[in-house]
Amino acid sequence: MKKVFPDAKAALAGVVKDGMTIMAGGFGLCGIPDTLIEAIRDSGAKDLTFISNNAGVDGAGLGVLLETRQIRKMISSYVGENKLFAEQYLSGQLELEFNPQGTLAERIRAGGAGIPAFFTKTGVGTLIAEGKEEREFDGERYIMERGLFADISIVHAWKGDTEGNLVYRKTARNFNPMMASASRMTIAQVEHLVPAGEIDPDHMHTPGIFVKRIVHVANPVKRIEQRTTRKRSA
Repeated sequence: MKKVFPDAKAALAGVVKDGMTIMAGGFGLCGIPDTLIEAIRDSGAKDLTFISNNAGVDGAGLGVLLETRQIRKMISSYVGENKLFAEQYLSGQLELEFNPQGTLAERIRAGGAGIPAFFTKTGVGTLIAEGKEEREFDGERYIMERGLFADISIVHAWKGDTEGNLVYRKTARNFNPMMASASRMTIAQVEHLVPAGEIDPDHMHTPGIFVKRIVHVANPVKRIEQRTTRKRSA
C-alpha cells in the first residue's frame, strides 16, 4: 500500500469529516503537525473534537482552527498561552474537558494499548473527580479515567521512511508517539523522508504499522512560543 501523498490536502482527502475526533501531537509549538492542521482548516470540516495538550497560540497550531470556529470541543491540559481559546471557553462557544497533564498522557497511552479505563490518584478530592467512579486500593483513594481513542491522529516526525516508520527528535517526542497508536488512522508529516530500510529498527519510535498516510514537509517553520533572551556582554 502506497503511504506517501504529494501534499497535506491529498493526505487528508476522504478522511476528515464534520464531527470527527482528532488527536494532534505537540507540546506548545514544539512538534506540532502545523501543515496538516492548516489542511484541516482548508477542508472546511466543522464541529471537530481535538485531543491535544494545548491549542497552540493565537494564529498558530490549533489556534488557526479556533479562529475559523471549526473546533467544537477540546480535550486538553493547558490553555494558558491562547487568548482566543480562553475567550471562546469563557463565553460558552467552546466545550472543554480539562485533564491533569499526566492523566491526559496516560489516557492516550491507554487508548492506544486497548485499555478502556484505569485508576489514578491524581485529582482525587478535586473538581476533576466529580462524576467519576472512585475506589479504594491498599487504603488509598483512586478515581477512574477512560482511555482515549480518536478517529484520526495527526503527528509530526523528524524522520520517516516510505513504510511509515517514524523518528521524533528531542522535545518533539512529546505526545506524538502515544497519539500515533491511539486512533483508527494516523497521518504523519515528516521533515526528512527516506526509503524503507534506511532507519535502524532500534531507532524507530513509531512502527509503520500504525501509520497509514505520510506527507513530506521539508524545512517546516519552527516557532518559539516564549522567546527568552539576555543581552550579550560587552
